[in-house]
Amino acid sequence: MTSTAPPELMNQTTIVGAVLTVFGIAALVACFQIDLDRDGGWGARIFPLAAAGALVVLGLVELAKGLREGRAIPLPAFDGWAVTGLLILALGYAWAIGLVGYLVSTAIAAPLALLLFGIRDWRGLLAAAVLCPVIYHLIFFVGLGVFPPYGRWFDLLDVIQGY
Repeated sequence: MTSTAPPELMNQTTIVGAVLTVFGIAALVACFQIDLDRDGGWGARIFPLAAAGALVVLGLVELAKGLREGRAIPLPAFDGWAVTGLLILALGYAWAIGLVGYLVSTAIAAPLALLLFGIRDWRGLLAAAVLCPVIYHLIFFVGLGVFPPYGRWFDLLDVIQGY
């Protein structure tokens, strides 16, 4: 005879889901503080709203999964070196954007971030170095019309655009 114990309401999955949902709701509220475009359009709000909405949806999915499973699922061990490396990379990336522009900085930072997350295949790292700057440039600067940050020392956009 097997007994079915009542599901655990507070497990790692439900906690992660609840935290994601709360952060997503807070981000949604913050997104509505972004000014509308001059013509009254949503403009710069669109991408943050989509990301915040995705956080809420994913948080709710994770919360439901945790409530359905009802058991603790072990989380991976905390790796302080990876977190420290990611923080240093983020600070270096922000600093480098001011010096050499968005495209070059992103081409360097993207594969380094993947290395921190365990990606070692050189083809994936090379693809990230090329595709991430191009895709992000097309989304933000072309599609959304956001002003790109230019570098003081050098900027690849100057070469591409012929300035």
